[in-house]
Order: sequence, then C-alpha cells, then structure tokens
Amino acid sequence: MKKHIIPLYGLMAVLIASQIFTMIMFVIRTEQLSNSMNETYTELRSNQLELSSKINELRENLESTQTSLNEQLAELKASTSSDFSEIIEDSIPSVVTVVTDVSQGTGFIINDDGYIVTNAHVLYGAHYAKALTADKLVINAQLIGANLNLDVALLKIPGNYESLKLGNSDNVKIGEKVIAIGNPLGLSFSVTEGIVSGINRAGPNNLQAYIQTDVALNPGNSGGPLINRDGEVIGINNFKIGGGEGLGFALESNYVKEAVEGITLDTLNVTII
Repeated sequence: MKKHIIPLYGLMAVLIASQIFTMIMFVIRTEQLSNSMNETYTELRSNQLELSSKINELRENLESTQTSLNEQLAELKASTSSDFSEIIEDSIPSVVTVVTDVSQGTGFIINDDGYIVTNAHVLYGAHYAKALTADKLVINAQLIGANLNLDVALLKIPGNYESLKLGNSDNVKIGEKVIAIGNPLGLSFSVTEGIVSGINRAGPNNLQAYIQTDVALNPGNSGGPLINRDGEVIGINNFKIGGGEGLGFALESNYVKEAVEGITLDTLNVTII
C-alpha cells in the first residue's frame, strides 16, 4: 500500500509544480501584453494629440486665409466700384473756387489753417483773389507765394477748415480710377471721373512730372485736385491738350508738395499733411 502512495504524491507534486509554472508564465505573459497595450495606447494617444494639434493648426490657417481673402475681396470690390459718392462728399468741403478780377479756377485746402493750393496761372495779372467755399462763403485770399516753374501758388484764407491729404504720386498706377473736382466754365464744384492714362509725362517745363488722365477738364478746372480711391490728392489739374479729347494733365502730388514746401520755406512754417 505505501509503495503505491509514494508515486502518487510524486505525480501530484509534478502536477502542482506544472500548474504553478503555468500560472507564473500566464502572469508574466499577461504583464507583457498589458505593457505592450499600454505602450500602444500611449503611442496612439500621442498620435491622436499630434493629429488634433495639426487639425487645429489647419483650421486656424484656413480661418486666417478666409479672413485675408474676405479683406482682399472687400478691397477689390472697393477698387472696382464706380461709386465715388462718399469720397466726393468728404472732399468737396476742402475744395474752393478761386475767383480773381481777371479769371477763375479751382483750389483745395491742404492745411487746417486755411492754406490753399492752386495753379499760379490762375492768378496771372490779378489784383485780388477770393475763395468761394462749399458753404458759399466768399473770403478774401492772401497770396503767400508761387513756384512759376511748376505753376503752383499758395493762398491763405482765415479760419479753420477740413483739408485734403497729398498722396504719394510714386504709387500711382496706369488704369486706376480718379476724379477731378473743379469749376469748369463757372459750374462750381463739378465732379468728373476717369482713369490714369499715363504717368511721368513731360509738361511745358520739360519735367516728367505729370499724370495723364482722360478725366474731362475744361477752363476753370485748373488748380483743382485729382483724387484717387483713397480720397488722397495725387495731382493738381494743370492743363489739357487743345484739339484732343481726354488728354488732361495733372502735376504729380510729390512735386506739389515740393513746391509748397519751397514756397513756405522763405515765408512761414506751414505743416503740409
């Protein structure tokens, strides 16, 4: 009997040891699988966060691009619109009719203190000059000085006024739309529209300092502003070629500014906007 019990115990011991070994291996394998799953989850989570970040970045770029596109479309719409009404409404209060005892022309206010730019030839032979404002006020004007080579004169009227800004004529492009405000044939504060036909044209002084336009100009427009879509003066209407249609010329605003600064240099300190 005892001889049979010993082998049975040995078999049971082997089975128990085998089960223990199997359990240990199962635990080890389970831990390995768990670690592998954790690593995979961590990697997937990292990839998900990276993908989410890229999606957010792409969304922000798309929103930025859309905003920029909307702004560009708005600018394009404004630049191609044929309606100058707001610019005209803002500009006319700064334009005056210049009346003398021998002629009449146009001028525009370039300084809030009432300094007016016009063509010098509007004042040739005159004994006095008056300015008719958009409010229909007739005001005596004082001649500050003139640059005869550039045909620019500077007048002064008392009081405070809205002024026009002189733009940078170096930025003028052929084909851009412009308007002229003036006093053609005595019709005060008339507005005509056209485009820039050429730049750096030579004038009577042989300077390539003139903007060619197809804006309708008539006697009385001389000295008036040529205005772009930003409401800036890019030139002072100066002359037209007789016998031709749509051949008007305006002295570039950079030369106007140079002339005015030269005039005031020897007289008084005037800040040109």
